[in-house]
Amino acid sequence: MMAAKKVFDKMAERTIVSWTAMVSGFSQNGFFENALLVFSEMRKAGFKGNQFSYGSALKACTGLRCLERGLQIQGCIEKGRFVRNLFVQSGLLDLHAKCGNMEDASRLFYGMGERDLVSWNVMIGGFAFQGFAEDAFQLLREMMREGNIPDCFTLGSVLKVSFGGGGLMKVSQVHGLITRLGFESYNMLAGSLVDAYSKCGSLQCAFKLYRNMPTKDIISCTALITSFAHESKHNIDALDLFKEINSMQLGMDNMILCSILNICANVAELSLGRQIHAFSLKCQPTNDVAMGNALIDMYAKSGEIKDANKVFNEMDERNVISWTSLIAGYGKHGYGHEAIALFEKMEHEGMKPNNVTFLSLLFACSHTGLINKGSELFNAMVSKYKILPRAEHLSCMVDLFARGGQLEAAYNLIHEMNIEPNTSVWGAILGASNIYGNIHIGEAAATCLFNMDPKKSVNYIALAGMYARAGAWENAWETRKLMDERSAVKDPGYSLLSSTEKEMVLFQPY
Repeated sequence: MMAAKKVFDKMAERTIVSWTAMVSGFSQNGFFENALLVFSEMRKAGFKGNQFSYGSALKACTGLRCLERGLQIQGCIEKGRFVRNLFVQSGLLDLHAKCGNMEDASRLFYGMGERDLVSWNVMIGGFAFQGFAEDAFQLLREMMREGNIPDCFTLGSVLKVSFGGGGLMKVSQVHGLITRLGFESYNMLAGSLVDAYSKCGSLQCAFKLYRNMPTKDIISCTALITSFAHESKHNIDALDLFKEINSMQLGMDNMILCSILNICANVAELSLGRQIHAFSLKCQPTNDVAMGNALIDMYAKSGEIKDANKVFNEMDERNVISWTSLIAGYGKHGYGHEAIALFEKMEHEGMKPNNVTFLSLLFACSHTGLINKGSELFNAMVSKYKILPRAEHLSCMVDLFARGGQLEAAYNLIHEMNIEPNTSVWGAILGASNIYGNIHIGEAAATCLFNMDPKKSVNYIALAGMYARAGAWENAWETRKLMDERSAVKDPGYSLLSSTEKEMVLFQPY
């Protein structure tokens, strides 16, 4: 474009063709500000735009997400003879849609005397881009009712949105349409289908589609691994798929690496996590925030607090998740004082904590016996940071008081807070009552638990054990009998072993 600009500047006489060529060239190559500058100079020179210069200028405004300048160009268009030009109208539609102004985009769309595939695609893509899944799907139906056949871009746009409830049926309908129209061999659509099925929770369909793809791409791989990472039963599938991607040398992005680190954290596979860490350093020597957070979480959950702290200290940029992950790691492994010290440092550096930060702090205080500090933090959360307590915070506070033997305070807190207690809250009360032998409060907690989850055997066993320790054998027997009557069977115990002799090696030399 620099060479074209030099030639253009040296021209003794310019025509609308040369002006349009410069505007279009800058716009098509992503130099949007330059395109608008040349368009403005063209207008000042007394040239009126044509459909191509207007279309390119609108594309530049869309690229900059600058609706205000786009509206100025729209005013020029409406005064001229290109107001009904299909190419220009599609550019206007795209501008309003991409800038989030779907109401005006719809008004323009339904006011068009003629609509082609591009205009339908722009509107469907606009609804999809703004997250209006139902509108995008309904417009696809309307398009087909009017006799227009969607292309791969139409269907790809519809698949990008998250449908929520009933999403699997809609994705299946779009999949059927893709097959009927003969687009099943298009790799782009196959990848979008893998992503859509994964988001709907249909991992079996997503995995089957992935296996049948003629050419695997990083987008479909990322979608599948990310979805596997959210389902603990698919951890091994995710690791196998990761090894397969690496062997195909597709290249790795941070989203895949973060998902795999999340799996390593959840299954405490420290060896695998270290391999991913080393691999990420080779690909990108300086970790970004998301990768740093994933590494902190993995090391902290695996008990390697020093390594988690090292990653934290080496991060150039940290967000609230970085601080919270390390605080949670300290709390989980009994380093309550270190968790509080880190929180104080976090406050000193001006980072605002969120509800998860306080949940991690309360958990740390509960497991370290810091009752007064826990109460102080809870009060700061409500009064200083204006964070409304949730059931999880209440459960931690109840557990904090209960572990310290302050059962009455814990029981009173439940009735004072304007939150409906869940099974976790009452479970903490029952467990503490069992330890300290408070039958009165234990019975109240057990009654609530029996009503909320009558099939959970551990609650009956805890109450029966409390009666037995107090010598109330008749009550213990009645509780055991009630458990049998309600078919509350105790789940068998199991252990998860990780071999220290054989490690899973993800990266082999080629």
